[in-house]
Amino acid sequence: MARAREGLVLATALVAGIAPVAFGGAPAVATPAVNRAEVAVEPGTVVQGGGRAKVWAGEEGPGTVRFRANVPAGVSGPVTATLGFVKPFSEWPGAGTTPDRVAARMDTTASVDGAAPVPLSWHMNDDYEREPMAVDLPAVEAKAALDYAVTFELGSWDSWFGSFDLSVTLKDAQGRVVSKGTAGVDAVLGTPEAGLRGAVHARDKDGVLWRYEATGSADGKLTARKRVGGGWGVYTAIVPLRGLTADGRSDLVARDKDGVLWYYQGSGNPDAPFNPRVRVGGGWNIYTEITRDNYGYGTLLARDKDGVLWKYVERFDGSFLPRQRIGGGWNAYTKVTGYADGVVARDAAGVLWKYTHSSAEHPSSGPFDARVKVGGGWNVYNTLAGTEDLGRWNDLDLLARTPGGDLYAYQGKPSGFGDVPTTRAKIGWGWDIYNLVF
Repeated sequence: MARAREGLVLATALVAGIAPVAFGGAPAVATPAVNRAEVAVEPGTVVQGGGRAKVWAGEEGPGTVRFRANVPAGVSGPVTATLGFVKPFSEWPGAGTTPDRVAARMDTTASVDGAAPVPLSWHMNDDYEREPMAVDLPAVEAKAALDYAVTFELGSWDSWFGSFDLSVTLKDAQGRVVSKGTAGVDAVLGTPEAGLRGAVHARDKDGVLWRYEATGSADGKLTARKRVGGGWGVYTAIVPLRGLTADGRSDLVARDKDGVLWYYQGSGNPDAPFNPRVRVGGGWNIYTEITRDNYGYGTLLARDKDGVLWKYVERFDGSFLPRQRIGGGWNAYTKVTGYADGVVARDAAGVLWKYTHSSAEHPSSGPFDARVKVGGGWNVYNTLAGTEDLGRWNDLDLLARTPGGDLYAYQGKPSGFGDVPTTRAKIGWGWDIYNLVF
């Protein structure tokens, strides 16, 4: 009976998965179960194809970043890749450029092993300082090597990205890192969007209006002219209500020979940029100069025969609120035109002055700070007109034409008293065929 009991104990121990106790030896311990998620995996590498990727920030369209993620043997099941935007937040430009806003406008897709691209959504990252944004790529089945193609479509306002890296981290279903590395990207300013590129209009002696658009090239060159239409010779003044741009969305007003002011709304079609005119009102022949106030949206400045300058603020329907008196003495100038954060005015001696809108909340001396001298010699030009950016200078420009028909663009430069026109670039010739340029 004793041998029978010993056999029963031994059999019970084997069924329970416990090693039997040797007669006279120490008791055995149960072997712990293995948790596969705790098994360390040496991550594979990420190799970028073709070196650092160049992505144009502008109208050129998306650029592609390609990389291969090598995955260790034995990894199975779905794996997910996450990209981190490696650009320390301390290097961001500020002024409202925050990760949530940038993430919301990032246009990105990803394709894995040649599959159809999938649109992605960026989000703010926990590592706010080093990697302010991140994006998760599509989950796919693990294999020895996974090829990714990630596209980025950046606007010209994103050119500040400059050179940055993308951290690449692949994890399996258990959360283990199975591949990691970086991919380099260089964001380069391309052609600015149509809404950021200026447009110039010119009327010939037959009353035909022509349109030139900035190409966005660094030299400020314009496209070949497009015919807007005839009949514009009936006007004694044509003034943009805001900067004219290549997208055809800008409005203007025109005064006819009877003193009636007409409103042309921008159509949004660069090939036919203005909707049919709407009558604003009469009596505008009392003014010797009409220009836009570049600081105010849809605001006109008008100088009367006594040299008093008046301000008109546009309503949403193209009409204007009652005029406001700015001040007298403006007959000292032969030309006044809206420019940058105010206006520039040329006196009879050819000296150009800059009036910058006051930064004070309740200025006592009117809407402008004291005028500042830009420089002399501006009598060599018979036309001056403030425009939107005609190059890639990221500032407003001042257009100037000589009597011989040479056309120059002066790049705006910020200074202690606001933007002022500085270095000029010749952007055309033969413009003496036009009797009005704006």
